[in-house]
Amino acid sequence: MKLEHIGIAVKSLGISDDLFTKLLGKESYKKESVEREGVVTSFYAAGESKIELLEASKEDSPISKFIDKKGEGIHHLAFGVENILEEIERLKKEGFQFISEEPKEGADNKLVVFLHPKSTNGVLVELCQEKV
Repeated sequence: MKLEHIGIAVKSLGISDDLFTKLLGKESYKKESVEREGVVTSFYAAGESKIELLEASKEDSPISKFIDKKGEGIHHLAFGVENILEEIERLKKEGFQFISEEPKEGADNKLVVFLHPKSTNGVLVELCQEKV
């Protein structure tokens, strides 16, 4: 397992894209809308990992609710896995709780599933596998 990306909830992709372009010295390599989740994303390469900026596209989306409750900031840590189904089973046996145990299509050509923060010291953890 490796750190695939850090997800950061932002109020405005326009403002945050400017900030991260200046900070990292490079442009976003991909912008994508995930309608099912009510989010628009912007990805930046950062060494062997990535930064994913997440802006709500719907008022009732998880990102909108997160920002209303906690403000802008780190939303989740994502770990890349080779076989998401095997990792789900392994982590369930270790006692971790999942928000949903069924992987779904996420941004950046990934299958994703989230572990519940109650079982990960209050941190939302995403497992992601490259779709083949």
